[in-house]
Amino acid sequence: MGVKGLNQLVKEHSPNAYKEFQLKNLFGRKVAIDASMCLYQFLISVRQSDGQQLTNEAGETTSHLSGMFYRTIRLVENGIKPVYVFDGKPPVLKGGELEKRMLKKQEALKQIEDLKETGTAEELMKFEKRTVRASKEQNEEAKKLLELMGIPYVEAPCEAEAQCAELARGGKVFAAASEDMDTLCYEPPYLLRHLTFAEARKMPIDEIQYATALEGLGLDKSTFIDLCILLGCDYCETIKGVGPVTAFKLIKEHGSLDNIVKWIEENPDKTKYRVPENWPYNEAKELFMNPDVLKADEVSLKWKEPNVEGLVQFMVDDKGFSDERIKSGAEKLKKGLKSGVQGRLDGFFSVVKKPESPNDKKRKQANEKGKGKGKAAKKTKR
Repeated sequence: MGVKGLNQLVKEHSPNAYKEFQLKNLFGRKVAIDASMCLYQFLISVRQSDGQQLTNEAGETTSHLSGMFYRTIRLVENGIKPVYVFDGKPPVLKGGELEKRMLKKQEALKQIEDLKETGTAEELMKFEKRTVRASKEQNEEAKKLLELMGIPYVEAPCEAEAQCAELARGGKVFAAASEDMDTLCYEPPYLLRHLTFAEARKMPIDEIQYATALEGLGLDKSTFIDLCILLGCDYCETIKGVGPVTAFKLIKEHGSLDNIVKWIEENPDKTKYRVPENWPYNEAKELFMNPDVLKADEVSLKWKEPNVEGLVQFMVDDKGFSDERIKSGAEKLKKGLKSGVQGRLDGFFSVVKKPESPNDKKRKQANEKGKGKGKAAKKTKR
């Protein structure tokens, strides 16, 4: 779900935290990508001309495989080395959010049934997209595909966004890539959005710098997380009536979520806001402050040559893709991974101040003496 209204708040108060650029600007970078978010995108957007998901002759959905294969190739062709991170077991606190999503899916399925007779194709498509979720089997197929492509992936113990941020913080990758703004709660140096969007959408990639974002908001990590919980996260409900503007105002006025809760509870006659009963905001904060992740130095990432024979067997023989296209894609992967090894110039060079030599010191002293004589001469003339 992400954090409601956070994107706009950061843009308003910390515009310098944002940069827009094209895929080619990331040449030589390693990036950790939220795989679960990608699969959802692919299942939603990679479709046939009639709007239906791609399927093979056996009727199996293949949109997720098509998206993962061709978008990953596009990244590699632009000199980017991706690593995909898959969700692990969700935290107990997320159970309420998952239940809400299940109820929304059931409601959407009911709407689809009602619209089958009288609804338009657009209306049906709108509700069908609300029912899309990557299955366990589709996740496993995506992992198998990545392995055959020679692209590394990580199975997070819990939230993929937290693991992406940990890999970025630990220097394993340059940035975390996800559409969920709550990734910023896990303190990645950089967050990339729209990285895996289709080229047809013509959306530039957003790079958000974590430190600059917090500086512009005037918050530290703790109060930033407090703000995100107030705005609305996956772990607990919000305080009714508190939108983005009010949430930011309350944080700035009271300094912490604890103080806000105390103020609301001690002044029921002075404010319309009410804290939800048994509100687990402290538990939510703990999940953001100390997420369950594999430490970056314990994770080994290796990009290998694609297994062409294995790709053909899985994608062509098993899943019905074009033999020619899969082999062509494998060749692009080989070429792209080799060129990406060249890296970026800013990874090799840094500006270092040259040490001052004895001759430099003598020249500097002589210049200072010359300036002193000049000033004395001017005073004598006056």
